[in-house]
Amino acid sequence: METDLQNEISKLSTKISEKLDKVESEEATKTAFVLPFIRLILGYDHTDPEEVVPEFTADVGIKKGEKVDYAIIIDDKPVILMECKPAHSNLDKEHASQLYRYFSVTEAKFGILTNGIVYKFFTDIDEPNKMDKKPFFEIDLKHIKDSDIVELNQFTKSSFDMDNILESASELKYKGEIKKIMAEQLKEPSSEFVRFFAKKVYSKRLTKNTEAVFTELTKSAIKQFINERVEERLKTALASDGSDEETEEKIELKPKKDEIVTTEEEWEGYYIVKSILSKIVNPERVTIRDRKRYCGVLLDNNKYKVLCRMHFNGKQKYIGLFDKKEKRQSGAKIEDKIPIDNLNEIYQHAERLRNTAKIYIE
Repeated sequence: METDLQNEISKLSTKISEKLDKVESEEATKTAFVLPFIRLILGYDHTDPEEVVPEFTADVGIKKGEKVDYAIIIDDKPVILMECKPAHSNLDKEHASQLYRYFSVTEAKFGILTNGIVYKFFTDIDEPNKMDKKPFFEIDLKHIKDSDIVELNQFTKSSFDMDNILESASELKYKGEIKKIMAEQLKEPSSEFVRFFAKKVYSKRLTKNTEAVFTELTKSAIKQFINERVEERLKTALASDGSDEETEEKIELKPKKDEIVTTEEEWEGYYIVKSILSKIVNPERVTIRDRKRYCGVLLDNNKYKVLCRMHFNGKQKYIGLFDKKEKRQSGAKIEDKIPIDNLNEIYQHAERLRNTAKIYIE
């Protein structure tokens, strides 16, 4: 459950802050930070050699005596390789040479480079069976974001689905790199970035002095734009809260016909289902249709081809599945409503969702 994962991450983050000064060597980093990450965060038993193999050695193609620190085993195969560095190492300057070599001679699909605080996740997006130079996902346990938890949950033992991770890895990688570039430009805009805006608003020749002026103007304008957008969203939220309190009684007595609003969670759930089904059906055929009581996901926008229903309006969320062959006397398919605590749990029902789609396309 995502809440449990958040709690475990919070505990480990606190431990890192408290113990970091006393953790210097690579072995100390493994014991204090990495093994708790494997056991408590990812959910793999590091004392079970059928799940986690320390000092993993490949059979062929590797220098004698060369090992990676840990291999996580799934279905008797090494799927995730981990190489550890001391806690105070700068991973940007560390070359994961052993990880690169092992990746190409094993069946592993993911490599993790870590100093116990920052975890960089690699795969082979650019070239098959050759680990990318840049990670597709990166987390810092001292500065964790909600979106990081959602992505990290895919690597946990209870939610691991290799195909789903690989399908989203490319998008995740490039979005992450774009966000990094945006952050760098917002902090210190490059000449190219400044000139892009200056040429759209300034018709004269752009000299060095003029570019310097526009550099400061660009930084100031972007900062002001972001602040205004944040302020605007806060005002909207506050106005909405006040309106809800004042009109609560009226809404209860006379509901509006146009109250249906597809929430952010419903859109996210829809995209998760769409991703799960992408290997067996054209994603364009998977559509969303919202209702007051639930939000449906359909095939070909056909109400008789229901793939699932998302019941996200109450305190307890449910995902409704329709893979049962039995039908009601009316001919309607039977819905199996399953409680979920977070959207990522939808991945646990990937097979049933695919089975439902197969009923309609076979």
